[in-house]
Amino acid sequence: MNIRFDGKRALVTGAGRGIGRGIITKLAECGAECVALSKTPENLESLKNEVPGIQTIVVDLADWTATRHALENVGKIDLLVNNAGILIMSPFLETAKDNLDKVFDVNFKALFNVSQIVAKGMVERGNGGAIVNVSSVASRVAFKNMASYCSSKGAIDSLTQVMATELAPYKIRVNSVHPHIVQSTDMGNWAAKCPGTGEFYLSRIPLNRFPDVEDVVNAVVFLLSDKASSLNGIALPVEGGFEAN
Repeated sequence: MNIRFDGKRALVTGAGRGIGRGIITKLAECGAECVALSKTPENLESLKNEVPGIQTIVVDLADWTATRHALENVGKIDLLVNNAGILIMSPFLETAKDNLDKVFDVNFKALFNVSQIVAKGMVERGNGGAIVNVSSVASRVAFKNMASYCSSKGAIDSLTQVMATELAPYKIRVNSVHPHIVQSTDMGNWAAKCPGTGEFYLSRIPLNRFPDVEDVVNAVVFLLSDKASSLNGIALPVEGGFEAN
């Protein structure tokens, strides 16, 4: 499938590294005008060096008000990828309120905040749009010591369904991707460091391999494209791999 986004403008959160960086790089390759959001200026500077023409926004998404100020003049957005997320590990019985607040502020509340801002603009322009929320297999599979993370991803799944239902009349599609443990990410590094952990979860994947960043990127790009124009409110698993091109 030849996917193009010429004439479209895309915003990706958590775009400074990892999955988010891969997504925004691919969107730019496919012709989209891109806006990269991250709290780390150095990551955005190196991204701009690699992909000239990308607009960057530096803001800590955990700050609700600062995020609204940062995006108030962002302009037209046709495609939104809510990718930003953090992982703080601790056993359920030892998880403190501060841990829970930090994870939900970034993983769930920031997604809610950014989506609300962008979707209002889509509604006002009347041209529709597409939103993809990066959730996780952890929303449905229990991972030890990840009570706050798993819970935040479950909340994303519920919100995705509500958004898909309420925004559909405005021709705005909302879907999510559910990666398993992705190689070369925080969770991938965690699995590699824990003896037996990677092997255990790998044994539960039919294709017997963890996805890499490119697999997740391809899944997101597909859901944003016209190829997925009939899909709304779906949760696309990315376990053994996904090829969009």
